[in-house]
Amino acid sequence: MKGIILYTSKYGAAKRYADWLAEETGFACAETKTVNTEDLQAYDILVFGGGIYASRIAGLSVLKKQIANLNDKKILVYCVGASPYEEAAFQKIAEANLTGELAGLPCFYCRGSLDMERLNFVDKNLCRMLAKAAAKKKPEERDAVETALLEAVTAGCDWTDKSYLAPILETIRDWKD
Repeated sequence: MKGIILYTSKYGAAKRYADWLAEETGFACAETKTVNTEDLQAYDILVFGGGIYASRIAGLSVLKKQIANLNDKKILVYCVGASPYEEAAFQKIAEANLTGELAGLPCFYCRGSLDMERLNFVDKNLCRMLAKAAAKKKPEERDAVETALLEAVTAGCDWTDKSYLAPILETIRDWKD
C-alpha cells in the first residue's frame, strides 16, 4: 500500500514527527498546503498531522474540505501538543476536531516542544500570561500542564520522542496486512 504523511507545523514538532513517520514507513511526506485532492488519489493511506492551538488541530481543515473525495482511503490523524498526555483532555480535543465525516477516524497524540524564543508575539504573550497565573499557585496546586508550562517558559523544552509513533505505526501495519 502506498501512503503519504501530510502535516502542518508552526514551530517544527509536527514536521519532526512527519519526517520520522516517513523514515519508518517509506511514505511520501508533504505539507498539507502543498497538496490537492488529485494528488491524494495516488495513495491508499493518508496520515494527517498538526499542532494543537487553542484546542484546534492545525491543518485539519484541508482534510475536512477533501474528505468526501477520500472515502476509499485509510486515514488517521495525529496531533502535537506541549502538554503532557491526559486521556480526558485528549478525548475532548479529538471529539471537538473529528466531527462530521471525520468522526471515528483514528487519532493519536504526540508530545511536542515549547521554546519561547521561537514563538510569535501572540503565542508568546499567551504563554507568559498562563505561566504568570500558574506561578501564583502553590506547586502542589498546579496541574501537569501548568508545571510543564512553567518549566518550558524558563528553559524551553523539547518533549518530542519517537516512542509516540508506536501506536500510529501499529495502525499502519494493521492496514497493510
